[in-house]
Amino acid sequence: MIVELSHRIVEGMVTYPGIPGPRLAMHLSREDSRELYAPGTEFEIGVITLAANTGTYLDTPRHRYAGGADLSQVPLSSLADLPGLVVRAEEETRAGAREVRLDPSLDVRGRAVLVHTGWDRHFGTDAYVSGHPYLAPESAAWLAEQGAALVGIDSLNIDDTPPRGPRPAHSALLAAGIPVVEHLTGLGALPSEGFRFHAAPPMVAGMGTFPVRAYAVVPEES
Repeated sequence: MIVELSHRIVEGMVTYPGIPGPRLAMHLSREDSRELYAPGTEFEIGVITLAANTGTYLDTPRHRYAGGADLSQVPLSSLADLPGLVVRAEEETRAGAREVRLDPSLDVRGRAVLVHTGWDRHFGTDAYVSGHPYLAPESAAWLAEQGAALVGIDSLNIDDTPPRGPRPAHSALLAAGIPVVEHLTGLGALPSEGFRFHAAPPMVAGMGTFPVRAYAVVPEES
C-alpha cells in the first residue's frame, strides 16, 4: 500500500507566512501547439513560479549552511527507501503541548523519523501558522547524535518560530547532514514502523530546499 504524505501545490497557496504562493502560467497552450504538429496532435507545456519552500518540502544542509550539501549533492540513500518510524505526539499537541520530546529508548539510527503532531489538519488556515508544535532542541540534538537518516514533521516548522529566534533543530540536524521534511500530512495513516519512506526532490544545483512528493510504502497484510 502506498500512503500519500504531501500537500497538493495549487495556485496562490500560502505555505509559510511571508513566502509568496506559486503562480501557474502557460508556455505553450494546446491551441497554439496545433500549429506545430500534425493534425490531431497537441501538447501543453506549463510554467510554474514558486518559492522553494512551498507545500511539503525538503531542507538540505545548504538551506542552513553555506558550505552544506545542496539538492544535487545529498545522496538518494538519504532520501528514498528509508525504513520509517512514526513518533506519535498528536494526543499531547491536541491538549495544548507545543514542544515534542522524543523517548531516548527509540531506535532511530538509519531511519526516517516522522513526528506526527496532527497539526496538518490546520493546513491552509490561519490556525496553521500560529502556535504550531515543534521538535524540542535537545531531541533534535539527540537524533543527530544517534544517526537518524531523515527527520520530518507535519506542522509549520520543525523549530519554534519566534521573530528573529534561533533554529536549533534545523541547526543540529542539518549540521549532521540529516535532511528535514516539513509540512507533511497523513502520518496518522501509517503504522509506527515497518514501512519505507520516500521524499526525493529534483537535483537542482545550488539550492537548499525544494518541494517533494513524500510517500510511504506499507507492506500489505498477509
